Amino acid sequence: MSKCWWSTPYKEYVGFATLPNQVHRKSVKKGFDFTLMVAGESGLGKSTLVNSLFLTDLYKDRKLLNAEERITQTVEITKHTVDIEEKGVKLKLTIVDTPGFGDAVNNTECWKSVADYIDQQFEQYFRDESGLNRKNIQDNRVHCCLYFISPFGHGLRPLDVEFMKALHEKVNIVPVLAKADTLTPSEVKKKKIKIREEIEQYGIKIYQFPDCDSDEDEDFKQQDHELKESIPFAVIGSNTVVEAKGKRVRGRLYPWGIVEVENSAHCDFVKLRNMLVRTHMQDLKDVTRETHYENYRAHCIQSMTRMVVKERNRNKLTRESGTDFPIPMVPTVTDAETEKLIREKDEEIFSIDKLKHKAQIPMTFPNLSGYFYFPTLIQAWKLLFSNSMTFLSFS
Repeated sequence: MSKCWWSTPYKEYVGFATLPNQVHRKSVKKGFDFTLMVAGESGLGKSTLVNSLFLTDLYKDRKLLNAEERITQTVEITKHTVDIEEKGVKLKLTIVDTPGFGDAVNNTECWKSVADYIDQQFEQYFRDESGLNRKNIQDNRVHCCLYFISPFGHGLRPLDVEFMKALHEKVNIVPVLAKADTLTPSEVKKKKIKIREEIEQYGIKIYQFPDCDSDEDEDFKQQDHELKESIPFAVIGSNTVVEAKGKRVRGRLYPWGIVEVENSAHCDFVKLRNMLVRTHMQDLKDVTRETHYENYRAHCIQSMTRMVVKERNRNKLTRESGTDFPIPMVPTVTDAETEKLIREKDEEIFSIDKLKHKAQIPMTFPNLSGYFYFPTLIQAWKLLFSNSMTFLSFS
């Protein structure tokens, strides 16, 4: 008796193992997009760091404001989009800048325009996703926000706390300690510990790195541990190429030496770049889609459902009133008008009580002729009865 071909230990190659290659080719052909927001005070090196991260100049036509103009400047939202290609992989990078943030004398709710911008991108994506043409939807949702913390001071300022608390439910916040070359290594270490403690103390939800799987290699686990311990990233930005030890590197030249941007012993620039580009860019996009956008989408659907149910109940009441019995339309009365009407009814009842009391006075004097006051008593009770019915109908 011959065996069936599927019962033999030998199996032919089917080909579904090439699915990752198919997905890779399709993704590379389509290209990728990433939206990065930078926020913080002016002068902390935001523009320089962005140019250093992606090796491009996004701020060629930028106009620097003087001190008087910065005092009256409001928070603006500016977008810079650039197409970057590396080894055949195309990336559409959008940088969202927030000039004017924290520069005014009164910074009350200066983060509101930033939060509104993030919500607007969620709303636009929700509308496009709910429309008929869903083939070419542009994803302008903010995937990550680099928040620059000043190196001066002892920790987070009230503005830093309020900004991150206002946005931590909307976007992935990655705190960055700016201008780390102004601090000594021991000061950087102490400041990082202080900032992490305050972030936990105030209940701020920054971006959480995903836990490593059990089958990951030790090098990746060690790299992930170093990334978590580096929060907030102490960074240095520079677009100047200097010569150090016979090599040309990007850095800053000081009288006491050279600070190299891409030297891990000097700052966390390389760790931040690896996290944003090489290891966690897709996870940042996934968290934006699965957590922040889904929260916004669920809130919109709940609001729409409540409106539909309310309108349905109103239409049902209208149909019932039109078929069974007419319901009088009661005009809407404000709280002030309601209090006024109740006060008038109280005054009427009080006057009726006084009138009733006067009508009962002759009954206590037997020498007086009670029949003379008897009609007055009847009128008082009639008035009391009519006003009571009016008050009940009003209630």
